Amino acid sequence: MKISIKKAGLMTTIQDLGRRYYLSQGVPVSGAMDSLSAQIANSALGNHPNDAVVEFTQSRASFTAEEDVLICFSGEGACLVADKVRLQANRPLFIPAGIQIYLENISPGCRSYLAVAGGWEAPEVLGSRSTYLTARFGGLEGRCIKEKDVIKSTGILTATTALIVDSLKGAGINYPKWSVARDLFLPVDRKKIRIMRGREFDWFEGSSTDDFLSQDYILGHNSNRMGYQLKGKELKRAVGGELLSSAVTPGTIQVTNGGELVLLMADCQTTGGYPRIAQVAAVDLPLCAQLKTGDAINFEEISWKESEKLYIQRQLDLQKLAATIRQRYPHE
Repeated sequence: MKISIKKAGLMTTIQDLGRRYYLSQGVPVSGAMDSLSAQIANSALGNHPNDAVVEFTQSRASFTAEEDVLICFSGEGACLVADKVRLQANRPLFIPAGIQIYLENISPGCRSYLAVAGGWEAPEVLGSRSTYLTARFGGLEGRCIKEKDVIKSTGILTATTALIVDSLKGAGINYPKWSVARDLFLPVDRKKIRIMRGREFDWFEGSSTDDFLSQDYILGHNSNRMGYQLKGKELKRAVGGELLSSAVTPGTIQVTNGGELVLLMADCQTTGGYPRIAQVAAVDLPLCAQLKTGDAINFEEISWKESEKLYIQRQLDLQKLAATIRQRYPHE
């Protein structure tokens, strides 16, 4: 199964769930910005949740099925269109060879994920297929996917995936009646981001921490896979002095010397010298991944224990999803 890229779009890369065992050596996590959508796309095909997917940023991309392919896309950056017909997200799609697919921007978000039966083929680097553009490794030669690239599946299908392929293959585009209800994995309020206090929360004046937890923040232009610039009321410090370079991770919210917020994302550095006012709950990082320039968010404080419970419940729900799909396609 393989596709040929006709138009690459703004920033298109191969990602999985990231590399988490080399932080002590200064290697970022990387991986899918919206890990929830990436896992849903893989689960709908019977893939392993960590199989490589293609991450599209917004729309303006297109590709052609060079061979028959079984794909699934998920996320909020765009929808797929074939023969002027919009294809439904979060379900397996059998696409015959020769069909051209376009990404059309009708969605409120920023990123979409394309999974293929067996996962996209890319060499593992430090235990992950994720693209880390800054160091130019992982994914497809450590770079963005570009026009005329041909990417293909590993061809290693689970028993469930093989049954899905057999049930849908034919002369035309085909898909099952069922789909994954992605919205059920997300909170109702997509603009309220849950956070826990960071190590340096008390470094700031009480009025500033009140503002932090009550005011809206706007995603600025200088935002990318490394971090988001958040525009809003500047925060004033009550404690002087410099912070020694300390551990940071995707979801860490730092405060610059000018009082502005920086939300670190998938490709962020592993240490930083700015005070850490908060940490975004892992379950809400997919919401952050879908933000576009000019979008407004606000923060709600929860405890670290509550954040852990939310994460565990999300993972259990994803496991139930995978088990349910396996039950729909029983095999000996």
